[in-house]
Amino acid sequence: MRNIAVFSGSAHPELAEEICTHLDAPLHPVSIQRFANDCLQVQLQANCREHDVFLIQPIVPPVQENLVELFLMLDAARGASAARITVVMPHYAYARSDKKDAPRISIGGRLMADLMATAGASRVLAMTLHSPQVHGFFSTPVDQLHALRELAGHFRANNDLSNSVVVSPDLGNAKPASAFAQILGVPVAAGAKQRFADDHVSISAIIGDVAGRDIIVLDDEIAKGSTVIELIQRLREHGVQSIRIACTHGLFTGKALERIGEFDDVREIVCTNTVPIPEAERHPKLKVLSVAPQLAEAIRRIHKGESVSVLFHDI
Repeated sequence: MRNIAVFSGSAHPELAEEICTHLDAPLHPVSIQRFANDCLQVQLQANCREHDVFLIQPIVPPVQENLVELFLMLDAARGASAARITVVMPHYAYARSDKKDAPRISIGGRLMADLMATAGASRVLAMTLHSPQVHGFFSTPVDQLHALRELAGHFRANNDLSNSVVVSPDLGNAKPASAFAQILGVPVAAGAKQRFADDHVSISAIIGDVAGRDIIVLDDEIAKGSTVIELIQRLREHGVQSIRIACTHGLFTGKALERIGEFDDVREIVCTNTVPIPEAERHPKLKVLSVAPQLAEAIRRIHKGESVSVLFHDI
């Protein structure tokens, strides 16, 4: 791993350290200062000249702060004559702003992608973007990883899946839910969802046979938990045996984790560490899986010029 330089912003330094441990490369320090006028200044405190630079920064709350940090790190690396700059972005909050579904609104996912390229990004390494079109918002190459193997490995190791069904909260997530069900060797079902506001959704029906089954709900991310809670209520009406919740990005804003965990028939909530969750805010039913080994292997392959697609070719 010669001529590689890995840096992290302040969004999720624990994940960055774990990635570097698996990568067997040092995590170089970054100095972030805030001036009296509230402006930020970033200094990368290691040599970048003609190096393959990787900047690890998930876009998580506080989203705007972490974005500006990333833009400044990109500009600093470009100004330091980096040979190539890869943004390692395990979570991209603006991916939810992926279409113009009302008059006079911005498509934030595309705008932030343009700003990353303008700031100096040569390529992006992401995980489970919210929708397929977000991949096309970037003018730079994008490698998108998925956490389906990590999630499937957990459920295979800890549960009898003979009576299980994977349920997608909506038809938009049906494709990854079908892939997940195929990995587990179980059937798949989906909710018929309609969204009225950010925290107001309605699921009118469950498409598929779920009565008396052990349910594994799969979603890409859980923020306020409105969709998952609505789905849990519909599943309970169908007389399911048990419910387990799985997602890649566990944002769990507000009291979402507490609200989901208070259902007696919800046995487990599983997410990955793409988003930092402080120990004090974790629920007893929560299990956090690490995606650091997969991200480290992807970084190694990008640096060596090897294929990244082999990490998810069967998904």
